[in-house]
Amino acid sequence: MIRNGRNANSARAMRVARVAAAALAVVSMSALAGCEGPVPKVTASASSGTTSNTRTPDLTVDQEAKIRASILDVINAANDSKDPSALQTRLTGPSLAVRTSQLTIAAATGALDKTANIPSDIEQTVIPTDTGWPRTLLSITTTTSDQQTQRLLVMEQTSAHANYKLWGVARLFSGAQLPKFAVPKIGTAMGTANDTGLVATPADAVAQYADLLTNGANSQYAASFADDAFRTDLAATVAKVQQGMEANKGTQTQTFAVEPDAIKVMRSSDGGDLVIAQINSEWTRQAGEGRQSLPASAGETALFAGGTATSTMKVTYVNVIALYVPLASSGAQIQAVGAERQPVKVEAL
Repeated sequence: MIRNGRNANSARAMRVARVAAAALAVVSMSALAGCEGPVPKVTASASSGTTSNTRTPDLTVDQEAKIRASILDVINAANDSKDPSALQTRLTGPSLAVRTSQLTIAAATGALDKTANIPSDIEQTVIPTDTGWPRTLLSITTTTSDQQTQRLLVMEQTSAHANYKLWGVARLFSGAQLPKFAVPKIGTAMGTANDTGLVATPADAVAQYADLLTNGANSQYAASFADDAFRTDLAATVAKVQQGMEANKGTQTQTFAVEPDAIKVMRSSDGGDLVIAQINSEWTRQAGEGRQSLPASAGETALFAGGTATSTMKVTYVNVIALYVPLASSGAQIQAVGAERQPVKVEAL
């Protein structure tokens, strides 16, 4: 929101504020518009296909259920108390940053956002066959009680004696086509950031997607990616905010950067890789005509925590992005299949 000390401009400033606030609310609630409606298609393969393994998994379906239940017990207790202090016992990586922010906002607003809901039941689990560490375990939940789409849960075990922790959560897009994975008793091989034979290595695919988020249609990688709900709705939100900024001669910029080493890869039976990665972003909004730039949503206000406003506000986001990177021989585009986007810091510059 934007204001100044001149009464003559207060009405117009309030109108602009409402436009900005409404648009920014869209980011947290409908920038993932694909998260309601038809659910993604999730399939399991009876064999490991092109990712054949000679090993068998060390983890069983029952063990996965116990791991997931233990993690959700910690999350649900933190949700009830709106206190993130115990999260680090079973959360790590982007999930720890995202849930800490969600609970900080909930403590200030009195309610946890419904998009933070993680169902306790799953439709599929993808169990690794790898014998070393760190290990990655994937599970795809059922839809939520209010018919939001499934969550892709990424759990990580860093050593033989460490508990699995929730590393990342992505809300799957409506109708997204996930690749096939071997059934749990056969297991699935983990991939690496440098896997070859694909249209791009997983690391390159994530870097290219970050460039695409920053530059849109002007990105040199635009043709390499299929359209997805995350980019479509984010672009629409930015356009709405831009209308308000221009009314007061303000400006906005948004940049995206890959978090180093924050990437998990699982090889599918289809031959491609399912890649989950953390991409951080900074949204800087500068007010014009001598105004102050203020938080534009209840969430931003909670994270700003009574700070002193200036003409410029920067909001830092953690974005968890799930990409399917197909085989090079397929000629197919890289497809984003799910995402999570959460503001984690609001500051005046």
